[in-house]
Amino acid sequence: MSIDHDRLFKELIQTFFEEFIVLFFPAMHEHIDFQHLSFLSEELFTDVTAGEKYRVDLLVETKLKGEGGLVIVHIENQSYVQPSFPERMFIYFSRLFEKYRKNIVPIAVFSYDTIRDEPSTFTLQFPFGHVLDFRFFTVELRKQNWRNYIRQDNPIAAALLGKMGYTESERVELKKQFLRMLVRLELDEAKQRLLFGFFETYIKLSDEEERRLRSEVNEMETKEKEQVMELIISYEQKALEKGREEGVKQGMKRLVQTMAKKGMSVKDIANVTDLSEEEVERLLE
Repeated sequence: MSIDHDRLFKELIQTFFEEFIVLFFPAMHEHIDFQHLSFLSEELFTDVTAGEKYRVDLLVETKLKGEGGLVIVHIENQSYVQPSFPERMFIYFSRLFEKYRKNIVPIAVFSYDTIRDEPSTFTLQFPFGHVLDFRFFTVELRKQNWRNYIRQDNPIAAALLGKMGYTESERVELKKQFLRMLVRLELDEAKQRLLFGFFETYIKLSDEEERRLRSEVNEMETKEKEQVMELIISYEQKALEKGREEGVKQGMKRLVQTMAKKGMSVKDIANVTDLSEEEVERLLE
C-alpha cells in the first residue's frame, strides 16, 4: 500500500504548527503572533503545460507581532526528488499572492531519503539583466542528525526522528529515544496516537529489533522503564485489537459474499447475519 506522505505531514504540522516553526525557524517564531491562526482551505493548481494538477499542502493565515496586516505561511512537503521543484514553489507563490494579495512565507520540507543539495531559489536572468530572484525557506530532514533533537521536548522533533539522518544499526536506539520523548511530552491520547502512527509509518522494527528494544528498555531506570514499557504494551494491544477487528471484518465479508454467490438476497443475508441491509451491500461492493 502506498503511503500518502503529504496527508501525513499536513496532519502532523497542522496539529503542531507552532512547534514546527520554533524547532526549525526560531527567528521566524519570534515574529509570528500565534494567537491569530487560521488554516485555509486547500488550493488546487493546474499546470496546463505539463498536464498535471498540484495541491498546495498547507496554508496558514496569521499575523506578525506589532503589525496589523495578515500574512500567509505556505508549507509544502516534498517527498520525492523533482528538479523543477523551485519553479513549482514560485508558481505556488505567485498564484497564492494573486489570489490573497498578502505577504507570503514559503517553506519547503524535503522529506525523501536521498541526501542532496536542494536549491532554495528560483531565478530568471539574462546576459543583459537580472529579472527574478525568488527565495523560499527549507528544511532538509535527511541532513539532520536525529541525535541532535532527542533532548528537545518538541512533538514535531519526536515524530520526525525517523525521517532524519540515521544508520540501520541505530534503528532500535532511535525508537527507544522516540518513546522516551513521548513519555516526557505527556500529550493527550489523540496527539500521542498521531505521533506514534507517524513514527511507525516510517520506522517499523523487525521482531528481532523489537526484542532488542525491550531488552534495552528493561535496563533503564525503574520509573522511566515502567512508563516506556507501558507505552509499548499499550500500542501492541491496540495493534492486536485492530488486527482482530480487521480479521473479523474480512471473515464476515467472505461469509456474505459466499451467501450471495449461493443466490441469497441482501435481505435474507441481513436476517441471517444480524447486519443491516446497507452493511451487507457495503460488504458486497
